[in-house]
Amino acid sequence: MFDLFSGLPLAVGLSLVLALFLVLAFEFINGFHDTANAVATVIYTKAMPPHLAVLFSGICNFLGVLLGGVGVAYAIVHLLPVELLLNLSDGRSLVMVFSMLTAAIVWNLGTWYLGIPASSSHTLIGAILGVGLANALLTDLPVGAGVNWGKALDIGLSLIISPLAGFILAALLLLGFKKLFVGSKMHKTPEERRAIDNKKHPPFWNRLVLVLSAMCMSFVHGSNDGQKGIGLIMLVLIGIVPAKFVLDPASTPYQVQRTYDAVVHLGDFYQRNEAALGDFLALRREPGDEPPAAFRCDPQDTVPTLQAVRRELDGVRTYDALPPEARGRVRSYLLCLDDTARKVAGLGKLPADEQTDLRRLRADLTVTTEYAPLWVIVAVALALGIGTMVGWRRVVLTVGEKIGKQGMTYAQGMSAQITAVGAIGVANLFSLPVSTTQVLSSGVAGTMVANGSGLHRRTVRNILLAWVLTLPASMLLSAGLFGLAVWVMGV
Repeated sequence: MFDLFSGLPLAVGLSLVLALFLVLAFEFINGFHDTANAVATVIYTKAMPPHLAVLFSGICNFLGVLLGGVGVAYAIVHLLPVELLLNLSDGRSLVMVFSMLTAAIVWNLGTWYLGIPASSSHTLIGAILGVGLANALLTDLPVGAGVNWGKALDIGLSLIISPLAGFILAALLLLGFKKLFVGSKMHKTPEERRAIDNKKHPPFWNRLVLVLSAMCMSFVHGSNDGQKGIGLIMLVLIGIVPAKFVLDPASTPYQVQRTYDAVVHLGDFYQRNEAALGDFLALRREPGDEPPAAFRCDPQDTVPTLQAVRRELDGVRTYDALPPEARGRVRSYLLCLDDTARKVAGLGKLPADEQTDLRRLRADLTVTTEYAPLWVIVAVALALGIGTMVGWRRVVLTVGEKIGKQGMTYAQGMSAQITAVGAIGVANLFSLPVSTTQVLSSGVAGTMVANGSGLHRRTVRNILLAWVLTLPASMLLSAGLFGLAVWVMGV
């Protein structure tokens, strides 16, 4: 880890330290918001004592981040268009990172202080969109070129659909419990359990389900929200020390060869589908044509880009054999080829079996560009876990008592948690970021409605306002900070 500082000027090294600190601070504060939701029901229902709940939640978060891959991480990264990621200057890269992180941290701290279960996902995504749009305006680009709108639409739909699904499915699950287990002790609140049965903890089976679902919730939270921090750190490392991180320095000869073979097979794939893709990709271009001197990611330059990657990687067994400038070029070419392949898939001109082959080729293309070092994963996991242990109390109170007019029953806690685990797990399969806060809070609200206990209008109004305002507020804040910093620093 520490070798990344070798050879760096003092100012750049200090900037790197500050940027990494801000990312981990964001994940730490994320623990106040989202990870606290993973233990909210299990603590409120007395299924586990707080110190054990947050300890096991931290362990499960760690495992979730460690085993969750990097699909969600790079979904966040690719909210910014590939041209922006390739062409930012060093100074503007720093400004971009600091602006989005500062905006996300300020908004998260404010909503946490008020005890509102606001969404860290909305906050981060809004901050990224804000700097992308601001950069487009400041560089006289079309506004539509500042953000990868296809990816933004996919993520936006997942953020909207997931809480609605949480509300409906949790309500239906509770109604099922009420029908199957009429008169069961699972329909008591912790206060009723203490007053009527003179017992502090839930019945054994209810307690077991609450504990297991809470730990599963922590795991899927780590594998979703933890990856957002991983994506941010990789943005920082690639922006500040690109020579060491533009390509995975730990790539094996097999992985390098796999990347080279993917480029060769991608060229064959396009030639095989020339009738459908020839005009879009300029496949009839003369052999040997070079990419433009000022490289831009243009589908019309696909053939020379394929040829350029093959020349750069011919005979290469490890990326250490490439000079830093060549590594940067290879990354640019691979990102561009992947972006073009994504556009090709969206044309709707390929049969289903060819679409499947293209997805496999894209996975091989990005095997050495979409990665994260182990120390990055461990650092993010630790930041999430420590944040959980420090700031869980405010959100637990809101989730347990302030959403509904009555306290949460054991059945409601199980319904909300099981639904949240399922919704977030499905999102992980499709590499889509979702809001743990919104999914669980809406699930609790759904069970309150299904239980006939009603909702606290003020709390629900505050949660909805935070849900609606978080995205535009974080966009405006990050865009404002970015524009101010660019103007002051002249980058």
